[in-house]
Amino acid sequence: MQPSPTSGSGALTLRTAHTSEVSGDELAAAHAMVASTFDEEFSAHDWEHALGGMHVLVHDGTEPVGHAAVVQRRLLHGGRPLRTGYVEGVGVHRQYQRRGIGGMLMTEIERIVTAAYDLGALGATDAGAPLYRARGWLPWQGTAAAFTPDGIVPTPEDVQFVHVFPVEGQPLDRTGELVCDWRSGDVW
Repeated sequence: MQPSPTSGSGALTLRTAHTSEVSGDELAAAHAMVASTFDEEFSAHDWEHALGGMHVLVHDGTEPVGHAAVVQRRLLHGGRPLRTGYVEGVGVHRQYQRRGIGGMLMTEIERIVTAAYDLGALGATDAGAPLYRARGWLPWQGTAAAFTPDGIVPTPEDVQFVHVFPVEGQPLDRTGELVCDWRSGDVW
C-alpha cells in the first residue's frame, strides 16, 4: 500500500538532520514513502544502509514526500582509502515526482558531500541514473569490488550502477578499480 500525503499544504520544506535528530515516527514515514517508490523492492538492508548519517527530507506539511541520505563509507581507489559520502534511500513520493524535488534533495546531498568528503558515490537505479548524470554524477568505467570476509571480491554485476561525484582537488581515475567496504545486503 502506497502512503498518501495527507496534509497537502502546498508549501514544501527542506530539512537536513542526522539520524539521531529524526524522530522514530518521521523515519518510519520516510522509510514507507521510499519503499513505495521502489514497488516494495526496497529491503530492510536498503533502509539500514540509509541510517547513521545525514538525512535530507522534503515535507509537504508534516508528511515526507522526498528523502535522501548520505552516510560515510570507505572506498579504496588507487591505493588510497577515500572518505566517501555514499548516497542511500533516495525517493520521491509518486504524486510529487517530476516537480523538482529530486533536484532539491540532490542539491543538499551534493553540498554535504563537497563540504565533508573526498568523494561522493551511489548505486543508481535505471530510473534514477538520468537525474544523477544530469547533475554531474559520473558512471564508473573501471572495475568494482568489495572488501569481504574472504578478502577483496570483484563485483562486476554492480559496476554498471556505480556513479561517483568527484570532489575538487581529489585525484580520480574512473577507469581504475573502486573497492567498497563490506556490509550486509547489497554492497553497492
